[in-house]
Amino acid sequence: MDTFFLSHGTPTLSIDDTMPAQHFFRSWLPAAVAGAQPPRAILIVSGHWETATPTVNVVRGNNDTIHDFEGYGFPKSMFQLEYPAPGAPDVAKKAKELLEQAGFGPVKEDHGRGLDHGAWVPLMFMYPEANVPVCQLSLQTGRDGAYHYDLGRALAPLRDDGVLILGSGNATHNLSCMAPVAEGTPVPQWAAEFDGWLQEALLAGGRHDDVKQYEEKAPHGKMAHPSPDHFLPLHVALGAAGEDAKAELIHHSWYNATLSHASYRFTTTTKNKPIAACKE
Repeated sequence: MDTFFLSHGTPTLSIDDTMPAQHFFRSWLPAAVAGAQPPRAILIVSGHWETATPTVNVVRGNNDTIHDFEGYGFPKSMFQLEYPAPGAPDVAKKAKELLEQAGFGPVKEDHGRGLDHGAWVPLMFMYPEANVPVCQLSLQTGRDGAYHYDLGRALAPLRDDGVLILGSGNATHNLSCMAPVAEGTPVPQWAAEFDGWLQEALLAGGRHDDVKQYEEKAPHGKMAHPSPDHFLPLHVALGAAGEDAKAELIHHSWYNATLSHASYRFTTTTKNKPIAACKE
C-alpha cells in the first residue's frame, strides 16, 4: 500500500467544517485516495506521542479517545467526540518485531494508551465508521529525521499485509507564530519558503537526504519547526515507501496563514531490472 503524510492541523479541525483540510479528509473514502477498499489495519505515527524509546500501543478491544487538548479553551463539544476504532494488537506486535529485528529495540508495549487527536481527528473523517483496526507508534524527538526514516524502512513489510502506514503532523508547525488573522492575510515568508522547499524537494527532486537534514538544508527550518515532533511523522511515512518512492501532493491549504496543511502520498517505484537469461 502507499504511505501518507497528513497535516492534521489544530484540534478544531474536528468541528470546523469551514476548513478545507476537513473536506479533504472527508473525501478520503469517496475519492478512494488509499484504494477502493479500506485497509486491513492502520499504523499511525502522530506528532503527539513522544517516548524515549519506540513504543506501540497494544490494545485488545476498542481504542480510547484521548482528548489531549485540555486547558487551551477549546469548545466543550470537542471533548464529547469519540472515535472507538478497534485496536490492532497483531499489527502492533508485528511492528515491534520488525523494529527490533532492524536494531531499534527494545520496543516497549503500552496496553492502556488510546488514540491522541493527531490520530483520531483525521481518521474520524477518513474512516467515519471507526471499523478499521488502528495502532499507534511513538516518536523519539531526541533523534533526527534519518533515524525516523530508517524506522519507517523497517516497517515497510507491513504494507504487503494490507496495513496503511500514516504519518500525522504538519508541514509547518510554529504555534508561537499562530494567531487569528483576517481572511486573505498573506502567508509569511518563512512559512511560504519552507513549505515551497519541501514540495520541491519531494516532488521534483526526490531529495530524501535533504529532507532528513531539513534543519540545515531547508530555508527557515527551525522557524517552521521549533520542535521536530510534527515533522518527524513525514520521515516515517517516507522511509516506509522506500528510497525510490514517488511523492504526490494530495492536499494543500493554510490555516491562520502559518499552518500548512500540505499532505503527501508516497508510492513505491520499482526500477526495471534486466531479466536473467533462461538456462537449459
